[in-house]
Amino acid sequence: MDVELFRNSPSGELVRISGTSASGPWTHHAFLPHPLTEVGPTLTSAAYRSVADARAALAALDATAARLPNPRLFRHSSLRLEAQSTAALEGTYEPLARVLTEDPGDGHDPSMREVLNYLTVAETAFEWAAQGRAWSLSTIGELHRMLIKGTAGERDYSGVRPIQVVVGRREDARPDEHLIHAARYVPPPPGDDLAARFSDLLDWMYADHRASIDPVVAAAMGHYTFEALHPFHDGNGRIGRLFIVLQLNRHGIITEPSITVSPWFETRRQRYYDALLGVSTTGDWSTWVSMFAEGLARSAITAQDRMLALAQAQADLKDRLQRSRTRSASARLLVDYAVGRPTFTVREAAEAIGLQYQGTNKLVDALVELGILAEYGVRSYNRRFHAPVVLDILLRESSR
Repeated sequence: MDVELFRNSPSGELVRISGTSASGPWTHHAFLPHPLTEVGPTLTSAAYRSVADARAALAALDATAARLPNPRLFRHSSLRLEAQSTAALEGTYEPLARVLTEDPGDGHDPSMREVLNYLTVAETAFEWAAQGRAWSLSTIGELHRMLIKGTAGERDYSGVRPIQVVVGRREDARPDEHLIHAARYVPPPPGDDLAARFSDLLDWMYADHRASIDPVVAAAMGHYTFEALHPFHDGNGRIGRLFIVLQLNRHGIITEPSITVSPWFETRRQRYYDALLGVSTTGDWSTWVSMFAEGLARSAITAQDRMLALAQAQADLKDRLQRSRTRSASARLLVDYAVGRPTFTVREAAEAIGLQYQGTNKLVDALVELGILAEYGVRSYNRRFHAPVVLDILLRESSR
């Protein structure tokens, strides 16, 4: 890490660290971000306009969700879109089509397992949020263990990291330079102080600061500090971006957490990392908050468009069903299920709509004959089905 870039930072301080590697003992500095307070950063007028745009877009998304009979129906697909992009930002790439259609219960290579674990983490976190469960080191540690289960990271550490880590590599670093000197950023050292600061941050993010700080700005502050602390050995970006949505939901900015923030940031990853680093090196909050707010606004607009498109597809499929001989209540429930799940088995559908397997199997065949459903892939057993119009809508994400 180029220590001189951080020497006069108004956002934190440098602390001396040391250790021993295969090449011998070393000493360097790590960056320790200042704790957050009830005072927000001073921002440019352009940054404030970006925040206002984000608030308007998030309000429009929330209003759309409120008008739909069951907005939660679209959450499952949104989480898969987020899972694919948030993993890609951390260097684990799986094609969107595969992520949308994979069965989490199947055996998977570590890469796909890493992506699909996010679904379990997010669904659990949203359920805990609905129950009013507070955020704590043990709560977040439990989510982190879910995230790395069955991956290479599971063999290392879960929860707050007990080792020093580094983030990125400087472009001007020499090939033979020690890893910690060549790093782009060195987060705080491990130990009780890191755990205490992380616990304080969770309390700050959970608390209501609306009297003094706009919730979008507060979410930007929370995310920066989370990433600057880098509390985990692995998975900091995925957990940190999940908490953007949780924080907005916690403070009433969005009531249905179906927004996907990572696809927008993934296509601008270098700008994203540079904006975060700029807060640490020069205290440039305006650039970071502007980008963060822009990302929220664009993500909210995309989520609203997707929600409306899926709702229209749902209505169109039910209209086609109504004009057929297969228009039972169970058939309508099956359409709803197919709109909310990119692919599914007959057994999964039977459990969801409360029908016996044989009856569901006949119903699926009838909807296939109507062109509402189609078999996905070719399997001799445990066949999967999907509504082609739904998958087409979701795959548009990859072309944005």
